[in-house]
Amino acid sequence: MADTPLFDRITIVGAGLIGSSVARAVRRGKLAGHLTIVDASPEVLGEAKELGLADSYHLGAAEGVAGAGLVMLAVPVGAMASVGAVMAPALMDGAIVSDVGSVKESVFKALSPLLPSHVHLIPGHPVAGTEQSGPGAGFASLFDGRWCILTPDEEVDQSAVDKLTAFWQGLGSTVEIMEARHHDLVLAITSHVPHLIAYNIVGTASDLEEVTRSEVIKYSAGGFRDFTRIAASDPTMWRDVFLNNKDAVLEMLGRFSEDLTALQRAIRWGDGDALFDLFSRTREVRRRIIDAGQDDAKADFGRPHEE
Repeated sequence: MADTPLFDRITIVGAGLIGSSVARAVRRGKLAGHLTIVDASPEVLGEAKELGLADSYHLGAAEGVAGAGLVMLAVPVGAMASVGAVMAPALMDGAIVSDVGSVKESVFKALSPLLPSHVHLIPGHPVAGTEQSGPGAGFASLFDGRWCILTPDEEVDQSAVDKLTAFWQGLGSTVEIMEARHHDLVLAITSHVPHLIAYNIVGTASDLEEVTRSEVIKYSAGGFRDFTRIAASDPTMWRDVFLNNKDAVLEMLGRFSEDLTALQRAIRWGDGDALFDLFSRTREVRRRIIDAGQDDAKADFGRPHEE
């Protein structure tokens, strides 16, 4: 923890799960002399104020970003351009503008034509979150031990990248620098397609004519239950993710469909060896995720159980 704040003033635009978690972590790390939260919803802003997440609160982005050395956009990726256009004239000289969206190439394309040349645009993505939403869902430790991926343009000032890196490290994250297009491809298979599959499976189960919806809920086994957790994620955010990363998602869906067809063939023809080999490989992936500290090995995904 530094003796003096990393930034004199930080503005977070969007007080949902990630934005409110950033605010809490900024407070914990004493990274800002003054912390401002902006949200277009009076109800959300009021809740953030009741929780005491910041020092000041604004409904308008222009007045909220004035004087901020760091502006963190925690809004759906589809809203980046509209927010960027409003706040651009008010940005101070040398300000760093970043975001927390899980798509990076479209964010850069949306914001770079709008922002003045005297600010530093560095898209970012903390690889952390839950299915919950709103200011009350955030918590300061959300980013502890997690990765944060920054995708700076080649022309951005290195000192600004270093300062934003120090910011995320102050929030508890390990920072990785990556090219935006590669980030979008990686996240398509590790995050976006799994969410799409979850939405689809839960939707299919709900629509089955031979099985009632009450039976789906009553007899939910562990696998389906975990799909419903993912499928409970914010619909606006995920709609925008798929629309803004469609090329990478469609590429990964094509590969997934090919592999699923091969799996169907193995089941149809009773190819137990192929099934066993696949399940053994996927079990090893799970073990490596646990070894990397990205999850724990507690039974039933760490859910509490009575002895």
